[in-house]
Amino acid sequence: MTMWVFGYGSLLWNPGFPVARSERATLHGYSRSFCMSSIHHRGTEEKPGLVLALDEQENASCTGLALAVEAGHEDRTLHELRERELISSAYVERMLDVHLENGEIVNAVTYVIDADHVQYCGGMPLEEQARIIAHAVGGRGPNDEYLYNTVEHLAEIGLRDHDLEWLAQRVRDITA
Repeated sequence: MTMWVFGYGSLLWNPGFPVARSERATLHGYSRSFCMSSIHHRGTEEKPGLVLALDEQENASCTGLALAVEAGHEDRTLHELRERELISSAYVERMLDVHLENGEIVNAVTYVIDADHVQYCGGMPLEEQARIIAHAVGGRGPNDEYLYNTVEHLAEIGLRDHDLEWLAQRVRDITA
């Protein structure tokens, strides 16, 4: 049985595991947004950055990639994903159905935000997000690099996220 992982942010451009198949896919009931303060990867406790998370919302959807893990790498992949994504317990690991473009529905490991966690910051105005992203740096590098990579890779797979595109331009303006 194939293990699937749903990618909507950094997993698009840095899955960190061998991918046997990659398909555009949509997850219903969640939206992609910078709704999680990052105190490890793209910011610090003193100066948090922001990272993308899936925020549960009625009538929302998020299109990203369903990534099939190469056979024989499932246990290691799950272990490494948990180390990476569950570093502060702000994400919750769920097995959720994602809809592939060909009509197939697969059950995928998906990391969603815990709206009760202290790092949850949903509903923040885009201008405030841009100011934070423009200046934050964490263990995996500058916060703006994370934003730019995500926007670039969404475009590569033919997806547009108007909020993220606006943020990318605004952050470029702030840092110019």
